[in-house]
Amino acid sequence: MRLSVFHSDITPPIGHPLCAGWYPSSTAIADRLSANGVILSFNDQLPVVLCALDWAEMSNGEYRLWQEGIAEATGTQPNRVAIHCIHAHDAPWPDREAQILLDQANACCQIMDVEWCEKVRHSVAASAGASLENAQEVTDIRLGKAKVPQIASNRRVLGPDGKVKGVRWTRCRNAELRAAPEGEIDPYLKTVSFWSGSRKIAALHFYAVHPTSYDGTGIVTTDFAGIARDRLTEEDGVPHLYFTECAGNITPGKYNDGLADNRELFTERIFNAMRASESHAEVHPLSSLEWRTSEVILPPREDLTEVALLQTVQSASSTTQAKSRAAVALTYRRRCEAKISITLSALHLGDAFILLSLPGEAFIEYQLYAQSLAPNAMVVTPAYGDCGPGYIPLSRSYEEGGYEPSDAFCSPESEGILCHAIHKLLNHPANHPANHSEQPSVSLAHTQA
Repeated sequence: MRLSVFHSDITPPIGHPLCAGWYPSSTAIADRLSANGVILSFNDQLPVVLCALDWAEMSNGEYRLWQEGIAEATGTQPNRVAIHCIHAHDAPWPDREAQILLDQANACCQIMDVEWCEKVRHSVAASAGASLENAQEVTDIRLGKAKVPQIASNRRVLGPDGKVKGVRWTRCRNAELRAAPEGEIDPYLKTVSFWSGSRKIAALHFYAVHPTSYDGTGIVTTDFAGIARDRLTEEDGVPHLYFTECAGNITPGKYNDGLADNRELFTERIFNAMRASESHAEVHPLSSLEWRTSEVILPPREDLTEVALLQTVQSASSTTQAKSRAAVALTYRRRCEAKISITLSALHLGDAFILLSLPGEAFIEYQLYAQSLAPNAMVVTPAYGDCGPGYIPLSRSYEEGGYEPSDAFCSPESEGILCHAIHKLLNHPANHPANHSEQPSVSLAHTQA
């Protein structure tokens, strides 16, 4: 196996929209944003590319353009390129087709600067291609994990009736909601590092939480996860990458009252967990690399109709945020109607490590379900891949209420489809259900961390 590492600056210019125009545009730069990636080549297989962007999200056709561009530059296929955003909120969220919808409606609001995003995409692809010249031999991987204290909490606080009684945002000033238990989370930060003999080449870290301490400021930042990653890279002298796992319903809200600036506090906790996970790592020789993919279409919500969404985009009375949201939702609906699927993938390194790439803002239960399917391996589940479907709640979440189901673009049927694909990707084909229409479902009874 050989591995190369690439890095490219993707910091937006002043005035660029942030979070698809849902937040104020950029007025200052606190941290430079990066595209960080690794390329794995094993024997005569086509390369596999894993890339993490310091952006909020990237969705639909824009995501496919990135896959195609990086694939062409690195001599592989688009479905062997997995791109994930870390989901810091004060950062870009490109969706080209949604921007075109707004332009056609003369909506006077922006999701992205198409020309600038085009330049950035080409720059990242060029960096990835050039890195192949510096590929290094990998002899083994090291796997470790460490608990992260007092950051993650489940955003959805349920009442005695089983309905959501309150939402813990990234900042939560409601003392009663903060006092509620953490709820369903995955407390572990997990790390895989790649080694050539006694020399470390790169390390990848995975953790499930909205990596945002405060937002809506117009100040571009990687926030606490990106700051910790960059701090460790500088200290270690080796590239470190960070991927946000299934954090659709996970925030630091229980531990972030919004009154104090907790960014540095959370940075220190993540930083220490990264260090600890590596210090406890176990060595695993590399015997094989397998890349599996599954194509899925997560059906759109029936209540988000073409007529209603287009009316919101075109209405002079709609807010900028409402127009932007409707444009992204309409882009996703049209994509599903055109049968343009989402690619899920799983990287298997021997029997010890599985990296499952998921789309959208998937709920933590999908992560715990994936882990339950391969209890003898380290399973990491970076989400925020193709974010076309937006939030991916559970089927029952729509009955429970709360923020995420109301903001999701996909329907309750998505749970069964996604779980079936996860089962297929994590299990050997011989172990797949004989009846492929039988789709496993997620339930808390078998997804405990």
